[in-house]
Amino acid sequence: MPSPLVIFDLDGTLFDTAPDLMNSLNHTIGTIGLEPVHFEDMTYLVGSGAKVMINKALELRKVTIDEPELERLFGLFLDHYGASMPGSTALYPGAADAMDRLSAAGLSMAVCTNKTESMAVRLLSLTGLLPRFAAVTGGNTFDVRKPEAGHLLGTIDMAGGSRSKSLMIGDSVNDIAAARNAGIPSIGVPFGYSDTAVDKLGPDWVMSHYDELTLDVVERLLGTG
Repeated sequence: MPSPLVIFDLDGTLFDTAPDLMNSLNHTIGTIGLEPVHFEDMTYLVGSGAKVMINKALELRKVTIDEPELERLFGLFLDHYGASMPGSTALYPGAADAMDRLSAAGLSMAVCTNKTESMAVRLLSLTGLLPRFAAVTGGNTFDVRKPEAGHLLGTIDMAGGSRSKSLMIGDSVNDIAAARNAGIPSIGVPFGYSDTAVDKLGPDWVMSHYDELTLDVVERLLGTG
């Protein structure tokens, strides 16, 4: 019988990545002479993957480019971001202890992010966390990505889990909507990059700090406690 599975988003959920994402984004758009974006822009920019982030930054600067140029900028971003990892990126307070608690209780964990799979795996590898996860899927792992249910359901399958014993933790509308579309419970975190207060997105529970993530909470949300 599959173990309960806790699925994490990465950017704004497990890791505070905004400074490094912003640095690589500004490097990228700077190559075409655009002014840098600022930290207050990041809640609008982050959450749907690097290519969408670049596109949104171009929209902020009222610049339109064709698809080949977008692909070129996407490649520049990935090169810069990958080379500078992990940079100043860090786990949110209490996250490591929370994962220890889940593992000790026999739960499995996975990552479902709209970050490209290679970048997600690289970040987890460089921070020593990759072995903790039964599966890591990115925005290019499947033909769909969050908020589509298929991204989350595919992650559950890859992790050897079951939908009835899985839950999603995330900071954005894509995470909460993906969980809803997949028919699994969700935990929202308010310390990420959502431009809408996470409690307004309709998660099953809002967790203000990882100290609150316990086996009792997981079992309650899964209806097994």
